[in-house]
Amino acid sequence: MARYLAIHPQDPQPRLLAQAAEAVRAGGVVAIPTDSCYALGCRLGDKDAVERIRRIRGVDERHHLTLMCRDLSEIAQFARVDNAQYRLLKATTPGSYTFILEGTKELPRRVLHPKRKTIGLRVPDHRVAQALLAELGEPLLTSTLMLPGDEAPLTEGWEIQDRLDSLLDLILDGGYCGTEPTTILDLTSLPPELIRAGRGSLEPFGLE
Repeated sequence: MARYLAIHPQDPQPRLLAQAAEAVRAGGVVAIPTDSCYALGCRLGDKDAVERIRRIRGVDERHHLTLMCRDLSEIAQFARVDNAQYRLLKATTPGSYTFILEGTKELPRRVLHPKRKTIGLRVPDHRVAQALLAELGEPLLTSTLMLPGDEAPLTEGWEIQDRLDSLLDLILDGGYCGTEPTTILDLTSLPPELIRAGRGSLEPFGLE
């Protein structure tokens, strides 16, 4: 049964953030609010938790998971970023974007696309997500909280609890945060390739 914590979306309570961070460090899978719907998250190095997220989502190792980072410097630690890519990232982070980039050796191979050696990376523009990342002191490996067969992500804490209570360790309910997922852009070649149009504007990439 998942612990259920109702957290303030604009002024998240430190004691609740500490509890959520502890659940992640203990190998848990958590549901957290972001600037574009809820996400499942776990510690990057926890193999069992990563597999649990893939099972909940109903996806295999070819589905890109997303490393949620606090800022650009963290992205540069885990992905190969050239000058042109950096300029695009700087202009659009934090925000509702996921960028596909080539991973560095800092990443376990099991979280990379098996053939392309790529991973999704993002910097959220949401106070709870940012505060949790600060409390953890490391990125979170995440995936949009959309269940197999559903047409939209789950976006209410009570609904997440109702459907996933036995599969999660903690639910951080920061209120409604929409059903539109991030815009996904593949930056491994330029110009960027649009993979999924979502909440993030395409204008900065000249794709509108």
